[in-house]
Amino acid sequence: MGHTPSGLRSEEELLEANLAFYDPLWQRCRLESAEQFNTWPLVRSLLTQPQSRLEVGPGLRPRLPLEGTCFVDASLPAVTRLREYGACAEIGLVSRLPFGDRTFDLVAAFDIVEHVDDDEAALAELARVTAPMSSVLLSAPLHPSRWTKFDDLVGHRRRYEPGDLLSKLARRGLSVAGSAVYGMQPRSSLLLDFSVWALTHRRERAIWWYDRVFLRLGARFQKKLELTPGMMDVADVDEVLLVCRKTGGGP
Repeated sequence: MGHTPSGLRSEEELLEANLAFYDPLWQRCRLESAEQFNTWPLVRSLLTQPQSRLEVGPGLRPRLPLEGTCFVDASLPAVTRLREYGACAEIGLVSRLPFGDRTFDLVAAFDIVEHVDDDEAALAELARVTAPMSSVLLSAPLHPSRWTKFDDLVGHRRRYEPGDLLSKLARRGLSVAGSAVYGMQPRSSLLLDFSVWALTHRRERAIWWYDRVFLRLGARFQKKLELTPGMMDVADVDEVLLVCRKTGGGP
């Protein structure tokens, strides 16, 4: 099942590939509330008042609550729909966030940094807008050897070697306070291949099934998020969720 990315793509090509996948998705999907996902107990434990919050690239699946959170997404359909629901949302890229230094007390970027060419710039921006001693929630796929056609389809640039990801975070003053297994991608190679085929050749119908059936079943039966202090053993983990603290260093 595993292979390597099919050629390197520029930042512009990656953005085009991502928007080609996600714009039609967000045009047809409905907004799902943060409370429906297994990340909600963790997020709720980090909510305080007063608090400034940012989520980058939520699409229509935000993990932070709409009220009181700023959202930035590269997809115009996603931003438009978020605004229709009363959220503060604007077009932007994780590598060029339109906010001042140390603005936010809680920052989230789920399934984002693997999509951009310059992830160092993306991590630098996430760290830059985070206030000292505040939290950053970050998820990323692991192990380049587990690359699949689905990674290509959704516009991934990389899967991370765990040590490399930790080193990049440390250079930005982000220390890992906790970690958990994350993601709802199926492990079956046959199911992954079918998903890629359907989203490539029967996209409108596949999006309907994803939005109305598979997402809801996945959310209903997803395992409870089990947080481990520090960095867990990720030898057999496809995607990890990290709770980071902005402790110093970096921007």
